[in-house]
Amino acid sequence: MKPLLVLLVTFAITAVITTYMHRPGAWALSARVAMAVMLVFTATGHFAFTKGMSMMLPAFIPGKAALVYSTGVLEIGAAVALLIPALRLPAAWFLILFLVLLLPANVYAALKHVDYQKATFHGSGPAYLWFRVPLQLFFIAWIYLSAIKA
Repeated sequence: MKPLLVLLVTFAITAVITTYMHRPGAWALSARVAMAVMLVFTATGHFAFTKGMSMMLPAFIPGKAALVYSTGVLEIGAAVALLIPALRLPAAWFLILFLVLLLPANVYAALKHVDYQKATFHGSGPAYLWFRVPLQLFFIAWIYLSAIKA
């Protein structure tokens, strides 16, 4: 829920600013800035909640902490690339693939009741997927419409 709030609030603020500046493509730029801010926000979780995020991965995956750190760095890099015109399209396609590839970890974590912030197995469970899966699809559509289609 917090990432969605960060995305929407940032979009609202930047949309007002870019519209006031009479910037062409203001909505798409505002949407990309909002996605970049949201990605940096979620990436911080990879460093603040490494243990809990590692629990979101099945036991057979080696080097979980390194993978969590790496994906955090990738998110930050993609967020920056989304704002650079020459890198926007590759970053957008990377992010869409990234979000698709993350979905199994979210399903696994929900089935195992992982609470990544507390690093416990007392999370909300499968009911969480009723929010997470549509949210993931919403983020994918947001990226597509603001960075690829725009």
